[in-house]
Order: sequence, then C-alpha cells, then structure tokens
Amino acid sequence: MASAPTRIRLSDVAAAAEVSVATASKALNGTGRMTEETRRRVRDVADALGFRPNAMARALSSQRSLTVGLITNDSYGRFTLPVMSGLSNALVDDGISVLMSNVEDDPVAARRHLDTMLDRQVDGLVVTGRRIDTALPLDLAEVPIPVVYAFTAAPENAVSLTADDAQGARLATDWLSGLGRGRLAHVTGPEEFAAARIRAAAFRDVAGPGAPVLHGDWSEAWGHAAIGRLWGQGARPDGIFCGSDQIARGVVDALRERGVDVPGDVSIVGFDNWSIVAAATRPPLTTVDMGLGGIGREAGRLVRALIEGGDVAPGPRRLPCRLVVRDSCGGSAPAAG
Repeated sequence: MASAPTRIRLSDVAAAAEVSVATASKALNGTGRMTEETRRRVRDVADALGFRPNAMARALSSQRSLTVGLITNDSYGRFTLPVMSGLSNALVDDGISVLMSNVEDDPVAARRHLDTMLDRQVDGLVVTGRRIDTALPLDLAEVPIPVVYAFTAAPENAVSLTADDAQGARLATDWLSGLGRGRLAHVTGPEEFAAARIRAAAFRDVAGPGAPVLHGDWSEAWGHAAIGRLWGQGARPDGIFCGSDQIARGVVDALRERGVDVPGDVSIVGFDNWSIVAAATRPPLTTVDMGLGGIGREAGRLVRALIEGGDVAPGPRRLPCRLVVRDSCGGSAPAAG
C-alpha cells in the first residue's frame, strides 16, 4: 500500500528559504518588515514545495473563519449556481470557502439559516436570488458582517450587483437591425418582472415605439403561442428578440411548423445563454449572456474587500452583458474589441 504524501510544513519552507519560521509566516501572510527580495524568495520556495497553509491556523491567526455565506431563494439553481461558481473561484486562492443555504420564501426558515451561518462566524455574506426585483425574506440591516447583494433586490444603501439588462437588450436589437431586419418584435416574460420591463423599453428605444412587444410566461409554450398571435394579427416580423432562451426555443419551433425558415426568413435572438437550451435549439440560438459567473466573481472581490476593511462605495453596480452569436440569426460573430 502506497504511503500518504508528506505534508509540507511551514518549517520546511523556512529551512529551504534560509529564514526563521516567524519570517516565513510573515512573508506568506504579507505582514512584517523585510526586504521585498526576502518576501519573494519565501513565496517562490513555498510554491515550489507545494506548501498549503493550514486553514485552521490561518483562521486563528487572522481571527477570521475564512468562510463566506451565500444565501439564496433560487431553489432550482438556474441563476444561483453560476453566481456561486464565480464567487468560489474569486475566493478559493485566498483559502476562503463558501457555505450556501437555500431559504425558499419562508422567513422563519430564512432566519434559522442566517443564525446558523452567524453561529459559524462566517466573515461575510453574499445574497442572491431568482429575480432582480424581489427581496429575500430576511432583514439584514443589523447583521454585524459585510453583505453584498448579487442578482436580487437590495436596500438602497447596500453594495449590489446585477446584469445590465438594458445594455443586453440593446445588443440584441442592434444586432438584428444590423442584419437588415426592419420588422422587429419582442416576445418576453411577465410585465410585472423588472427585467422584462427594462428589456422591453431598451428594445423599443432601438426598434421604435411602434414595434410590437408581447408579454407572457417565461416558457417555451408562451413563445410558441406568441407566434400564433403575431401571425394571426397579420404581423410577420423578420427579426424577433426573445426575453429568454426558453421563449426563443418555443418561437423557433412554432416558426418551423409554419414552414418559416430560421434564420433565412426570420432571425431570432434569445436572452440568458442557458447552454442546455441554446445549444439544443435547432438552429442553435444566438443569445445574450448575462455574465452570472462574472457577477459572482465581482461579488467575491467586493465582499473580500469589505471583510478586509476596504473602502467600497455602496449602491448598485450593473455589469455588461455580451452577445453570443450562433446560427439562429445569421451573420458572423462581432470582432473582438
């Protein structure tokens, strides 16, 4: 039986770098007074030996738990999992772990999950959800640790992050217009959703105030039904911007059933870049990517800065979307800028 690999200790790093254990510790923690050459030598030796600081020891020395809590009500994970992936990637190199709790919409259960995280002494919280205009059933005003909101409603004076829905909608509509599509329509989700209203307004800014906007469910069935409504009214758009990839897939299926070629007769652009839908649609969907992973990474950067006492201005931050060009609209991918 093979023996377990020997763990490299701080004393091994100190010996190889020809410094004391105390100096090695300070060099790796970024503290203490020493020359930059010494600090760099210790770090290079630690990397070469594969030294990994003991998390418990680091937590004790820094008086931190080296954990961040993630609280969400997105039980399906459609939006939370990409945010969590980005958050974890932003923190892992600092040895910080992420603990996630799903609170649904039950305020009693939500408070219980929050209390559990506080009992575990998480250093900070990231709060996320399934829509940008609905808050989780939690009052975090008196929580004694930093809080960052990502893809969910947030208090006015909080640090918060969302995708720039208006910019993403303009990307999609400009792309359709640039392809020469002059009869545009927008098929999207319920009007009570802020994201649907923001995208619809941005669409009309480009397509014109008379361009049809149809609100319905975030579903393939609604996309399919919307084509029936448009064709029944005699409206025959040659470019359709859809408020989600699921809606877009229903639109494409309904057009195919009518013998309408996509993208030859009608160009289609979706929203979300949900790969299991966008890639499986025939033809594959051109769509707007909200950059949820990037939102998670930025949330990690901001919560870490707050934990470390950094100066982070409160207020909303809107991160840009990007257009992912596939076959449903024709044209070629935009050149990298």
